[in-house]
Amino acid sequence: MKYNVDKNEKYTVFTLQEKNLNSLLAPDLKSEFVILVNEGVENMILDLSEVSYVDSSGLSAILTADRLWKSIGSFILTGLDHPNVKKLIEISRLDSILTIIPTLEESIEYVFMEAIERELSAEESEDE
Repeated sequence: MKYNVDKNEKYTVFTLQEKNLNSLLAPDLKSEFVILVNEGVENMILDLSEVSYVDSSGLSAILTADRLWKSIGSFILTGLDHPNVKKLIEISRLDSILTIIPTLEESIEYVFMEAIERELSAEESEDE
């Protein structure tokens, strides 16, 4: 499986460099996600801009990532540039569950806004 991981202080961008996210890649992708969570990555941006096909196993890997990061930070899906991928996400109604942001730049901005909101919520909780 070809991919690139770009770790930053507040977020990590995982770019899948494959055309197909299918049953052959999904188990390895899930394993990479678990490793990154265990390494302390708080906010994950999954960039699928190079992916043109996703099957049900691929969707499962995406949902696994969403579940892993829900409790510790943000999970953002970006780069749904290929119509087949976008259509599958919509048909499976995952667009109502997942945080999908059109571009990588907007995704990074979203991570920073979420972090500020979490900090403000924590301060409000302490004040009560």
